[in-house]
Amino acid sequence: MDDEQLLRYSRQIMLPEIGFEGQESLTRSRVLIIGLGGLGSPAAMYLAAAGVGELVLVDFDQVDLSNLQRQVIHSSASIGRQKVDSARDTLTGINPDCRIYCIDRQLDNEALMEQAGRADLVIDASDNFATRFALNEACVATGTPLVSGAAIRMEGQVSVFSGRPGEPCYRCLYGEGIEIEQTCSENGILAPVVGIIGSIQATEAIKILTGAGTTLAGTLLILDALHMQWRSLKLTADPKCPVCGPSQNQPAGT
Repeated sequence: MDDEQLLRYSRQIMLPEIGFEGQESLTRSRVLIIGLGGLGSPAAMYLAAAGVGELVLVDFDQVDLSNLQRQVIHSSASIGRQKVDSARDTLTGINPDCRIYCIDRQLDNEALMEQAGRADLVIDASDNFATRFALNEACVATGTPLVSGAAIRMEGQVSVFSGRPGEPCYRCLYGEGIEIEQTCSENGILAPVVGIIGSIQATEAIKILTGAGTTLAGTLLILDALHMQWRSLKLTADPKCPVCGPSQNQPAGT
């Protein structure tokens, strides 16, 4: 790092849990972010500001006026633009040293597997079970840590799935998903709630990439913002999980 970078990250380098080595680890890291909406906005902005070397942004949607209440990476001038392009401009303005790669289409399973395999960590900031399940499968297959977040109304949750054998994956938590998927467009969302959850996702990502502290791996953290209460649930691996269960790791014919 040059003198300018040392100054930029000085307050972070001062932390004994991060230090110079941790900062260099961030600079060498590549993070895949799926979704540039309410959760992906703060997560991407804080990761860029923190000095993550490469961010791969994936979102096929365009910026809409109704997004601006909570998707703080976009502005009124971005309405009608691809979200990845709008996000890239914001992130470059925050930290020009961060290399940004944009993918403005939905990734099929093969492409998702390739991108997850190339990343050091994946941020799931998507808004539907189909994407979350596909992303989880890709992360389990490639052994890539997955930081998952979700929020609706005045509630949010976040967890980390390590991708290591024997530890729970996202599918262990939700099985086949819920019968009726809830969306912010139908149920509403308080803007700061996605900011809180997305910021926690960024925090967990930085901890994983630098080896600092204890992560939320194996724990589901739940926020009730209406009463500002937190609770956590311990997660365990489902032995019958179709993604990470023991039967998935057995050779054919056994």
